Amino acid sequence: MAPRPQPPRLPQPAHRPPQQSQAPDWLEPAMAANGIGSWDWDIRSDRLVCDDRALVILGLEELAASRTPVGAAARAAAGPDGEPSITSEQFLALLHPEDAPVVRRRVERAVAELGQCGAYYRTVFPSGEMHAVRFRGRVLADERGRPARMVGFVWDATVELHKRRRADQAATVREDRTLFIREAAKALSEAVTTADVARVFTELPLPGIPPDGLVLAVLENGRIQILAASGYDGESRPPHDHVPLDADHPAALALRTRTPVFLASQDEYRQRFPVAWPPVMGHPRHAWAFLPLVASGRPIGVCLVSFDENRALDYEERTLLSTLGGMVGQSLARARLHDAEHELAAGLQRVLLPRRVPPVAGFDTVARYLPAGTGLQIGGDWYDVVPLPSGHVGVVIGDVQGHDVHAAGVMGQLRIALRAYAAEGHPPAAVMTRASRFLADLDTGHFATCLYAEVNVDYGVVYAVRAGHLNPLVRRADGSAAVQHIDGGLPLGVDPEQEYPVSRFTLDPGEILLLCTDGLVETRRVDLDEGMERLRRVFVAGEDRDLGALADRVARAAADSHERDDDIALLLLRWEGPADTRPREQLRRRIGQADLARIAEVRAELRDAVRRWGVGDLTDTVELLASELVTNALVHTDRDAMLTARLFRDADSGQARLRIEVEDESDQWPKRRTPGEQASSGRGLMLVEALSDAWGVDPNGSGKRMWFELLSDAA
Repeated sequence: MAPRPQPPRLPQPAHRPPQQSQAPDWLEPAMAANGIGSWDWDIRSDRLVCDDRALVILGLEELAASRTPVGAAARAAAGPDGEPSITSEQFLALLHPEDAPVVRRRVERAVAELGQCGAYYRTVFPSGEMHAVRFRGRVLADERGRPARMVGFVWDATVELHKRRRADQAATVREDRTLFIREAAKALSEAVTTADVARVFTELPLPGIPPDGLVLAVLENGRIQILAASGYDGESRPPHDHVPLDADHPAALALRTRTPVFLASQDEYRQRFPVAWPPVMGHPRHAWAFLPLVASGRPIGVCLVSFDENRALDYEERTLLSTLGGMVGQSLARARLHDAEHELAAGLQRVLLPRRVPPVAGFDTVARYLPAGTGLQIGGDWYDVVPLPSGHVGVVIGDVQGHDVHAAGVMGQLRIALRAYAAEGHPPAAVMTRASRFLADLDTGHFATCLYAEVNVDYGVVYAVRAGHLNPLVRRADGSAAVQHIDGGLPLGVDPEQEYPVSRFTLDPGEILLLCTDGLVETRRVDLDEGMERLRRVFVAGEDRDLGALADRVARAAADSHERDDDIALLLLRWEGPADTRPREQLRRRIGQADLARIAEVRAELRDAVRRWGVGDLTDTVELLASELVTNALVHTDRDAMLTARLFRDADSGQARLRIEVEDESDQWPKRRTPGEQASSGRGLMLVEALSDAWGVDPNGSGKRMWFELLSDAA
C-alpha cells in the first residue's frame, strides 16, 4: 500500500478557542435546492470528505454513487467508517494546471491565519468536459488553537464560465474589429490610385467573418462594372459584371437605395431576386452582402462580400460591413479624382512636350521628364531638339516659374515660339532675345530660365546662350566630367531688351552634353552646389554606351518622388562625329538684321570650314567676298540674311568648286556702279566680280540670292 501523503507544513497560528457550530434544520433543504455541496477537510490527516452533491460538482460521480474509495490512495485515506475521501494533492490534481497554484496559495494562507478563503477554478472531468467550480471555506481550530479542520461549500459555476468565455470572446472580437477598422482606414487613406484601393479591399482580412469572395465594382455609364475580385478563379468569374443600374439585382438595388442588401442563403436570393438568380445558381456562394459605395451623396460603386455557407449576419457584423463600405467609398472617390487629375496632367504634359526626340544624323539624343512628387504633377519644365536649316541641331532646356497648369500653359507657348525662332535659322543670341521678348509680351507674370545651344554636326562646335539657367555638364572621352561655363543673362521675360552673349566650346566624338533643370540637383535638403557635384559623380560613374540607361541612372539620382516638390527635365546629347548621310562640306548660317557682331562669328566659322574642307588657299578670298555680300544684304535691306557655303568636287579632275550664297527677303536688287576715288562704299560688287570665278543674282521667292564661286586645285 502506498504511503499516505503528508499534509502541508503550515505555520503555527495564534491561539484561538475551539469553534462550535450547529447547522439549523433548514440549511440542508436550502443547499439542495441551490445545488450547493459541503465538504470537510481534516487538515492533520489530510482527509477530504464530501457529500454527494459536492462529489458530483467535483466530477467524482462514481465515488458518489458507490460511496467507496477511489483508487489505492483514496482507500488509504478513508476513515474508519469507510467514508470515501481524497487527499489535498488529489483534489489539486483535479484542477486546471493554471488554477491549482492559485487555490493552493489561498488555502495555505487561510490555514496559517485561521481564516477563510474562496476561489473560482476550472476542472476537467474524466469525460474531458471543462467545468468551473466556486468554493468557500473556513478553518476551525482545536482546543489549543491549532488548525484542525476546514469546512465549507462548493457549487457549480460552469454557466458563469461560459458566460465569461462568451464575454471574453465578444471583447476579443470587438478589439479585433476595432483594430481592423483602424488598419483598414490607414491602408485606404494611403491608397492613391483606383488600383491601390482595389488591391487594399481585396486583401482585407475581415475579423470574425472571413469572406470567401470579395468584389469591388464601380458605376460607369449606368452599369456596374467589376474593377477587382478575389476568391474567384477563371471559371467562376463573379456573375455581377455590367449590371444595369435599373436592373432587378441586389447590387443595383443597393446603389439605388444607398442601403446594404444582405442575403443569408441561396433560397433568399432566389425568392427576392428571381430575375438575377439564374447566373448565380451555378456558383458555390451561399450568402452575400452588397454594400453601396457613396461619396458626396452620389453612388459610385458597390462592394460584394460573399460566403460559401449560409450566413445570417448579426447587427454588429452588418455594422462592420457597412462601415467598411463607407470607408471604401470615400477612398475610391478620392482615388478616381486623383486618377482623373493625373491623366489630365499627363495628357497635357504629353501635348506640351515633344512626343519624341527627332533623330539627327551624327547625334544620339535622349530626354526624360519626371513630374513633381506632389500637387497636380505637372509643371513648366521642358526640353526640345530642333533640326536647323543649316543641317545642324539645336537643343533646348528650360523651366517656367511654377509647377501648375498655368506654368505648363506658358511653357507650351514659349516652347513653340522658341522652336519656331530656331527653325527659322536665327543664331542662338537672336533666338533667346526673341523668346524673352515673346514671353514679356504674353504678360503672364511668369519668367523662365532657359539654355539654348546650336551644335555643329560637322565638327562638334557648340554655340550656347544661357538665360538664368543651370550650366550644362560635359562628359569627356576620357571619362571625366565637368560643368561647362556659359555666359549668362537674365531669365526670359524679365527684360525684353536683354542681349545674351554667346559662349563657344567643342565636343569630341563620343563626348556627352547634359542639360537639366534645377529639380534634378536642388531640393529642400540639398543646395545647388552640392546637387551639381552629386550629379557630376553620377554622370561619370559607369560605362554606359546606351544613352537611355545613362539617362535613367541620372534620373534615379534625383530625390524620391515623395520628397521632390519640383519637376525635372533632362536632355542628353552625344556627338558621334561627322554624319555620313549628309554632305559634310556645307555650312549654313543666319545673320540677324540687328546683330552685326554675328558677321565676325560667321567669318570665323567660314575660315574653319574652308580649312577643314581642304581648300585653305581660298580662305582669305572667301572671307572677304562673303563679308561683302552679307554686309550688302544687311545694310541695303531691312531683313535678315542667310549664308550658305558648299564645296563641290569634280570626280574626274579633282578640282574643287566653292559656292557661297547669301539670301535675303528684299526685292531690291543690287546695282553695280563705279565709285569715285574718294567714295567710301560701292566697291563690294566690283570686288566680287574681280576676285570670284563666277557670280550672279537669282530670284528666290519674294527675295533674292546673291552668289559667287571660287575654284581650287588643292587636293
